[in-house]
This record gives sequence, structure tokens and C-alpha cells, in this order.
Amino acid sequence: MGDGQLFKLSMKRIIPRLDIKGPNLVKGIHLEGLRVLGSPEIFAQYYYENGADEIIFQDVVASLFERNSLHEIISRTAKNIFIPITVGGGIRTIEDIHGVLRAGADKVSLNTAVVRNPSFIEKAARMFGSSTIVVAIEAIKKKDGDYYAFTDNGREETTLEVASWAEQITALGAGEIVITSVDRDGTSLGYDIELLQKVKSATTISVVAHGGASDFENIKGAMEHADAIAIGSALHYHSYDKIQDKFNQESEGNISFLTSKKTFKKVKTFSIPTLKNYLADQKIIHRPV
Repeated sequence: MGDGQLFKLSMKRIIPRLDIKGPNLVKGIHLEGLRVLGSPEIFAQYYYENGADEIIFQDVVASLFERNSLHEIISRTAKNIFIPITVGGGIRTIEDIHGVLRAGADKVSLNTAVVRNPSFIEKAARMFGSSTIVVAIEAIKKKDGDYYAFTDNGREETTLEVASWAEQITALGAGEIVITSVDRDGTSLGYDIELLQKVKSATTISVVAHGGASDFENIKGAMEHADAIAIGSALHYHSYDKIQDKFNQESEGNISFLTSKKTFKKVKTFSIPTLKNYLADQKIIHRPV
């Protein structure tokens, strides 16, 4: 394998996505029914030590308060992990972006603000650079077979058809798109390959697939139409037993559904090293050192 091919394979990324509500890591299904898992910093540190290429922090209640409240979590996490951190949720102004980047983020993820005002993408990219500006698309497939973008954690419908919106996002200067299948989120039913194909064919910028990670064959298929995959449930539920002794359960909120193990036992789970080794064998990524 030549150096050029090795470099190309290495560019595919595995990105744990950590949904945050208040001080806690949470997870739901279809972006709803959020349950507490534990400390986001502890999970992020574990993923960093086990080969994550990046981390996504998403404040999933930020739209309710019109602010991002992750600054302390970002600051504490950035001191101990040395991979790119993307932060989303409640980022609506240039000042918001400044604040998140000062706290230690490398990229910001925008959704509601740019749906309301698409020119904000151009303004932000011009000020901070395209590589800093990520646009999140929360997609739902309608009965007519078309996919439309939603905001506010999949609750608010827009008139934006996903592929057309991806084209516009690209033209306005964003550096990356995170495409979430709301229909698949938290279900372990597999990435929506049709959705990924539509988005990838509409843009020339990096595409991160999110929502429904399941078996390795499906993940391989997703990697063929995306530059990276973001994973929540499959990693979180696998990791919980490995790191639960580090939690202060009195401060973590209600984690009874986790300790009972009844709610998530049907979710397909795996570790980052196991996934990376599989993808390396499939020549999708270079085997991690």
C-alpha cells in the first residue's frame, strides 16, 4: 500500500457524539426521551484514550433557553484530550461562537440560527474560517419519500429539502455537514444510506453521518458515502460498564434505567478499537497504532 493510499484511508473518522443536558451526558431515541448516562467529561476522556478521532458535544436543550451552556464542560475536557472538539446547540451569534472557541472548542455546529438566517454561515466562515463552521442537518423522511430539515432537536419542521439545503450550505462557505437521521437516532437500526447518498451527492464538503449506528456492515456502507461517522448509543452503552466506577452517582441524576440494563440491552454495542480494526481490514481506514 503506497503512502498516498494510506493517507487517504486515514482520513475517515470515528467521532463519539455526546448529547448534553445540564451537567449530564444523555441519550434518547429519535432525539427524544432523554435519559441520564453520566459525566460527559469521563466518557470523552475514555473515548480519547481509546482512539476517537474527534468529539462532538451537543447541548440538546439549548434551543429551549436560546443559549449554549457547555462552556465549563468544554473547558475541563479540552485540558485533557487533544483531538478536535465540535460544539453545537444554542449558538446563534458571532459572540456565541467566540465564547465556545475560547472555552476550548475547535469547531462549532450550527442549525437553528442558520435555518433562520442562512447568510450567518457566510459571515461566520469569513470570520473564523470554513474549517471551524459545521452545519447540522436534522433530517426526517416524509411520506412522499423526500427528506426535510428540522430544528430544535427534530421538533420544528422547515420547508428545506435536505439535498437542496446541503447545496446552499456548501455555497455559503461551511466546512462540514453533520447529517442526522432523526428517524434512526438511538434505534440501532443502521445509518440511512439513502439519506447519506443524497447529501454526499449534493455537496463537496466533508459529511459526517449520524443516527442509527448498528452492525459493522452498515457502518462500512455509511463510510462509503460519508467522511466520518458520529456514534452515540452504541459506544455509550458499551463504555458504561468500563467507566461507571468513576461516576459520583449522587450527582449524575437518575441513572436507574442504566443500572437495570433492561432499557438498552437490545442496542448493538462495540468499542472504538474493535470498529477501527474492522474498518482497517475492510480498507476503509488505516489500522490504528
